[in-house]
Amino acid sequence: MIGDGITHYDAIFGTPTHDPNRVFEFLVVAVFQAGLSWKAAASKLPVFQRVFADFDYHQIAGFDEPELEQIESDADMIHNDRKIRAILQNARAAVNLEPEFTDLADYFWSFQAGNQPHDLGTIVAKDMKKRGFTFVGPTTIGILLIGIGVRPHP
Repeated sequence: MIGDGITHYDAIFGTPTHDPNRVFEFLVVAVFQAGLSWKAAASKLPVFQRVFADFDYHQIAGFDEPELEQIESDADMIHNDRKIRAILQNARAAVNLEPEFTDLADYFWSFQAGNQPHDLGTIVAKDMKKRGFTFVGPTTIGILLIGIGVRPHP
C-alpha cells in the first residue's frame, strides 16, 4: 500500500515503467490534477489506490453505479463526480486498446521514437480522445509521458 502519496509519486516520477497498473496510476493522477496542483492530486494516491482497485483498470472497467456512488461518497476522496466517472470511462477505454496493444503501457510506449516531436503530449492526447478517453489534455498527458519514462525528464 502507498503510504505518503507525495513521496511515492515523487520517487516514481520519471522512472520508466511498463507496468500497466502503474501507468494507470499516473493517468488517475493526471485526471485529478486538472485544476489542482500535482501535490494535491498525488497526496490522494493512497485513497485512489483503495477506491480504484489498486489501479487495476480491468477491474475498474467493470464498476457500476453502486461502486461509483460508494467512491463519490468516500469522505477521503476528492469530490468531483465528473473526474471520478472519467476514471471509469478511461478504464474502459484502456481495456478497449486491447488487442491492438498489449495493454495501456504498450499503448503509451508505442509513441516513443528517437526523435520525439515537442508537442508529443498534444499528439497523444488527441489520439486518446479519439479512443474514448476523457480529461486528457496535452499538458497533463505530456507530464504523464515524462512520469512513466516515455519522454525524458527535463
